[in-house]
Parts: sequence; C-alpha cells; structure tokens
Amino acid sequence: MSRSLIVLPDDSGKPILEAINKAEKSIRIKMFVFSDPSLLKAVTDAHKRGVDVRIMLNPARRDGKEENADSRKSLLDAGIKVLDSNPAFDLTHEKSMVIDDATAFVQSLNWETENLTSTRDYAIVTSHKHEVNEVAQCFDADWNRTKFDAGDTHLIWCIGNGRQRLGQLIDSATHSLWLQNERYQDPVIIEHLIRAHSRGVKIHVMARPPHKLKKDKLIEGVSGLRSLQDIGVKIHKLQHIKLHAKLILADNARAIIGSINLAPGSFDSRRELAIEVEDPSIIDRIHKTLKEDWANSHPLDLSDEGLLAELKDYDPNVKEDLAISAGKHHKGK
Repeated sequence: MSRSLIVLPDDSGKPILEAINKAEKSIRIKMFVFSDPSLLKAVTDAHKRGVDVRIMLNPARRDGKEENADSRKSLLDAGIKVLDSNPAFDLTHEKSMVIDDATAFVQSLNWETENLTSTRDYAIVTSHKHEVNEVAQCFDADWNRTKFDAGDTHLIWCIGNGRQRLGQLIDSATHSLWLQNERYQDPVIIEHLIRAHSRGVKIHVMARPPHKLKKDKLIEGVSGLRSLQDIGVKIHKLQHIKLHAKLILADNARAIIGSINLAPGSFDSRRELAIEVEDPSIIDRIHKTLKEDWANSHPLDLSDEGLLAELKDYDPNVKEDLAISAGKHHKGK
C-alpha cells in the first residue's frame, strides 16, 4: 500500500516502532518534542545495528522552555548524530521520519508518551517516491543549513505554500468541512471558512477550550472561534480525549494532515509539514473517526458568561482582553 493512516491513540505507537525496527540503512527524524522511552530505545537499537540515524530536535519552545535536553543527551551518549533544527525558523514544529529513503511519516504527533497514548493525533505513512524524496530533501537542507525551495512541491510546507494549500482545500469544498485543530487564529483561514459557510458548506469545528490557549494568543484564538460561531458554525470540544490533531477533511473526499496549526506563526515563521490525501480507505477511516469524535463532544460555551466563568482565574484581565461589557453580554449562537 503506497499510503496508510495511523490514528492515535487507537493504533498506539506500534506502527512507528515497527518501521524503526525494520530500518536497514538510514533513518531521518525531525521532531518538535522527542521523549518517549520506547521510541528512544528503538532508534538507539537501530543505531547499534548499523543504521545511519540522524535526528533534528527543536531546541526550545517559543517561551524558552527546553523539552529535548535529556533526550538529546541520551542520544548523543549513544553515538547518534543529533542537531538542533534549522535556526532560520523561529522553531521547527514539523514531525517527520524517513526510513531507508523509501518510506516517509508525516505526523501531527510529537514523540511523547502522551501523544501515543492519550491524544487525538494522526500520521500518514507514504511510500510515494516523490513525497518521500521531498521529506528527505528538506531534512538534508535543514541539516546542512541550506535553502529548501518549498514553492513548487507536492507536500505542504511552511514557510512556503501552507496557507495557500489549506485555503485551496477549504475553497474546494462544496458540501462539508470537518476540522480538528488546537488553534483557529489565522485571519486568512478564518475568512476562507466564513466564505465556505456563506456558500452553504456545512462546517464542523473541533477545538480546544480557550483556557488551553497561550495567554498571548487568547485574544485572536477566542475571536476566531467566536467569529465562526456567530455565523452558525458549530464549535465543539472533545470530551473523551485531548485534541492535538491538525486535520481538515473536505467533502469526505480530500484531507490534509500534518503539523500545521491554524495560526499566523505556523504559516509565516515556523518549519511545518503536512500532506494532502484522497486515498478512499484513508478518507473512510478519517470520516469514521471524526463522526465518532463529534458524537463524543459537546458545544464550547463561547458566550461572554461562559468565557468569564472559564477564564476568570486563567486571565484576570479577561473583560478588558476580550472587550466584554459589564452589562449586556454576547450570547453567541
């Protein structure tokens, strides 16, 4: 099969571990956070049996928090080649792997135990040569600190063609859009979603609650969600599982999966990667998973009252930040 889908946590980390364990020649890994013990052991074992393992790790989050220091040390101590991700980008949020120049993994998940066991995440595994080559070529360019041209590519890259490709998918929808994403902050993407709704496309949005947003992104995050809700788009929060996916499904026929949050920083200053797929078996499983997740969700309360109740302890300035009046409150739809 030239492409396949991994749904997490349903499928566990087993498909990723099996691919690493079967590697014969080379493994390239580019990861935002890498800390899961089973995956660390798998790549260390691969190195011990003679596989050429190269790993790029994001050195720190935007707030300066370092999460890969211990993993970096253990990997370097094992003799594995490890570099910081390309400093040309604010950070590298891409989560990818290439095995033996033959198979590529394009993922929404970090290699943390949490992402393998308790978050809704996805990965596409592809053996399409042109797709595998792109992931490998970008890895090599970032490894060598040289330019990778993300303009005329099959895959979806940031910085590059990310906003355009996601906008095109949204614009192509004629009857339905399903979205799972942590953030709905990019004004251009919000605009395209509003246009889709205005032409009769039924939109289902699954998001994380506002108190899960970073404080400096709270204003645009809430504004984006409320703008969509005000025109009648349904905004839900998953009840049974934590949402970490970055997925758009159009017309139950075409999907984009990868690392891209719907936020300006993801498009304009970070290294991100996603892939568009139309494979019927993959689309069928995505649609089934989305319907099950929707059934296990409930509407987000984005009214003024709801936001005040949710955010009063998280953001003491919530009234000012979200321009909530003391009297008549925004009800939403």
